Amino acid sequence: MKQKPRNMRDQVRETIASKAWARWTVLAIVSFTMMAGYVVAKEMSPLQFMLEKAAQDGGMGWTSGEFGIFAGSRGFFNVFLLMLFVGGIILDKMGVRFTGILSCVLMLTGAAAVYGTITFTSPEPMWNLPLLGTIKRQVALAALGFAFFGIGYEMCGITVSKVVVRWFSGKEMALAMGLQVAMARLGTALALNFSLPIALNWGLPKPLLIGVFSVGVGLIAYLYYCTMDRRLDKVQGKQDNLQGDDEKFHFADMKITIKNPGFWLITLLCLFYYSALYPFLDFATKLMISKYGVEAELAGAIPSILPYTSIVLTPLFGAWLDNKGRGATMMVIGSVLLTITLFVFAMPLNTSWIAVTLMCVLGIAFSLLPAALWPAVPKIVPMKQLGTSYSIIYYIQNIGLMLIPVLIGKVLERDTVGEQVDYTHSLIIFGIVGVCAIVTATALLWMDRRRHYGLEDPNIDEK
Repeated sequence: MKQKPRNMRDQVRETIASKAWARWTVLAIVSFTMMAGYVVAKEMSPLQFMLEKAAQDGGMGWTSGEFGIFAGSRGFFNVFLLMLFVGGIILDKMGVRFTGILSCVLMLTGAAAVYGTITFTSPEPMWNLPLLGTIKRQVALAALGFAFFGIGYEMCGITVSKVVVRWFSGKEMALAMGLQVAMARLGTALALNFSLPIALNWGLPKPLLIGVFSVGVGLIAYLYYCTMDRRLDKVQGKQDNLQGDDEKFHFADMKITIKNPGFWLITLLCLFYYSALYPFLDFATKLMISKYGVEAELAGAIPSILPYTSIVLTPLFGAWLDNKGRGATMMVIGSVLLTITLFVFAMPLNTSWIAVTLMCVLGIAFSLLPAALWPAVPKIVPMKQLGTSYSIIYYIQNIGLMLIPVLIGKVLERDTVGEQVDYTHSLIIFGIVGVCAIVTATALLWMDRRRHYGLEDPNIDEK
């Protein structure tokens, strides 16, 4: 005999989740919104070449250090003003509808600010800012706008993650998260592939305007999801924020998560993995030009191999995890592939086919570890603490995403002579961060065997 749901809330969730059309439609909508954010997050990376070339030609362009400050500014408010913690609490208290709309509005505001700064302000004059030193006004204002965008971007990430867990728990959760990640990677690929050609043909601000438009459409899509969510709640006779006392979020409950070593290993793995990978992508387009001699118009196409590979492989790895398990092992393998590839990039091998091959291998790592990492979090953290737990993970991750680009920018500035750039030291730094990811992933695998989190188990509940 089929076991009855424990309470009315479980019954509502079970009934909604049983509607395949509903959960896959929800996934498509929220994934598109997140994809739009990823377009804006990486649209400036290919433009580093144009921004720095202006400086080399005697104009008021950006230096590598200033570009590093901009790239790292996305996490500034999240780290120093603890906005990710605030976002996680808002998510657990107010629900996915309110938090998702708020995050989209913040992304739109920040993206518009970056576009307006690049379009309507000149680099002059120079400003002397605390911690950052002397930088151009345009850099400072663009970084400020990108920091506001970063608040909404990260808040949207934890919101979408909780939406997927809510609708796919006990079902195709890893596949759903894999498809959501694939859509996000599509946004990254589009930005890397087309930002520079669009800027070269129609001017630097044009790809930024496309990013603003994309986030605006993402906001409209999320508003549609909210109406769909309300209609589903009305049919079930329940409100999204109606919870039993045992399901409500309480701050006191967080001590259970904070004392869990598995949670901190997941958090550190996220920090090291993404701190090695995303900042590498920020500088990868210029790397292709300077080290591998790729033409500027095509330079973004090679880094875009990475997200395009991920678009195909992440859902496949997610489907494997749903049915076969081995999530912790997948994280170890992904960390190893990431690290080896980064160290090989640092070697004096300068032909373009080597760069293409390495990007393909890196694409496998870019697919393998995220497909296993994000579905692992709900196995360690209770649903009612999921938003705040994701916010802690993203907060620690943002520390790396803020500091590593600034460090790499300074190292590249030091290692630049004229138009020649030596990437050896910066790539070794990325590789060392990757080694930390290997150690952490291995420790997580060991901890799973000791604590029995279920990271090696399939996600689909056959009962």
